Amino acid sequence: MSNNEIVESLQLVAREKGLDYSTLVEALEAALVSAYKRMPSAAEDARVTIEEGMRVWALELDEEGNIVREWDDTPKDFGRIAAQTAKQVLTQRLQVAERELKYKEYQGREGDIVTGIVQQKDQRYTLFDLGKVEALLPQAERCAFERYEQGARLKAYIVEVRKTMRGPQIVVSRTHPGLVVRLFDLEVPEIADGIVEIKAIAREPGARTKIAVASNDDNVDPVGACVGARGSRVRMVVNELRGEKVDIVPFSEDIREYVAKALAPAKVREVRVDEETRTAEVVVPDYQLSLAIGKEGQNARLAARLTGWRVDIRSDAAETEAEVETKNEAEVEVETENVVEAEDTALVAEGDPSEGGVAESHDIALDEKSQGSETADGSEDSLAESPAKSADGSLEQSSPGSSVEEIPSTTNSLPENVLSGGEILNADDSLATAPKILSGESGISVKSSPEATSE
Repeated sequence: MSNNEIVESLQLVAREKGLDYSTLVEALEAALVSAYKRMPSAAEDARVTIEEGMRVWALELDEEGNIVREWDDTPKDFGRIAAQTAKQVLTQRLQVAERELKYKEYQGREGDIVTGIVQQKDQRYTLFDLGKVEALLPQAERCAFERYEQGARLKAYIVEVRKTMRGPQIVVSRTHPGLVVRLFDLEVPEIADGIVEIKAIAREPGARTKIAVASNDDNVDPVGACVGARGSRVRMVVNELRGEKVDIVPFSEDIREYVAKALAPAKVREVRVDEETRTAEVVVPDYQLSLAIGKEGQNARLAARLTGWRVDIRSDAAETEAEVETKNEAEVEVETENVVEAEDTALVAEGDPSEGGVAESHDIALDEKSQGSETADGSEDSLAESPAKSADGSLEQSSPGSSVEEIPSTTNSLPENVLSGGEILNADDSLATAPKILSGESGISVKSSPEATSE
């Protein structure tokens, strides 16, 4: 093989493999030097030239490594040995160079999106053919509702690029939220230009995704830019996600408005927030409660992830019941406080039992008992002073000066309806008993004073 043929072959390989021509020349020269040193009577140091002709130059170096003398030492049968050795070394160098080139091509592309063809799949992973390299889709990064048919073309999100002995290993994902972001970058020019910005995203792969968008230009509607004319832009994203639903909501600095928009498509009536606990309490109409919560709480869960706040959803009926319960509890507390205050006031009025309060309570009981006895005595006096019937049937009023003396008699002489002391047992018999008492039948005599007799 002539020198020109060798050069042309190297240039062809460089173009086909996408390698640098100078790298191939250096690899071939190193391979020929290695083959020369294996031959007997070979110089300790040598170099090989290809472009100037296939020649081996022996070198004599000084202590500092400078070339002192060089001469042509090309062996006669060097062509056959050199060809075999060069082939082996060149193959190894080409493999290493290709691996380095592939790794550099995908190095730093984490977060980018690639298009691949499903090549092989099993329970552990799915292989994507990206052209020059293969990408690995683990089971954890696959959507549960997606089925990958061999030969299908899909887009995937690059999660990691690893450097191995067999070349770069590219790990991709179909569940990462960044996949949705990158798809919108491809479909919406305003996002690629920076006019519209995706502020937040929450995704449940294969089911639903919520994104919050904001515009840096007042003349551009962020939601409308992402949706497109008649939903053309968002439809392309949904088709790539295999029918996954996408909700686009406007971003707002007002957390109340932001939470209300994040619960779309449900309509919100009121939002109350607690800054300390970062909790948003949302009130929705009764007919919107199931829509706000979503299937198995999906809509509320995505809204909480999108806003970063805890979201509690209540219906109007539950809110009314809560207000009634709160009002009743407040009334009970007020009544309890009033009762406690009344008891405290009574205790203060009675005094402290440890400082004589018990004695005062005993005095009050004794006073009540004495009042009761005075009442009983008063009933006797009133009975004695009650008008009595005379012999002709007219009532006579006893004079104030009259006195009543009790005539000693036995207990058996008293009427059945009169107790000792003149107490009437039955109020209905009081008039019937009074004449008997005055006439002496009851053992009681009435003495008038001399003044009353003279009158």
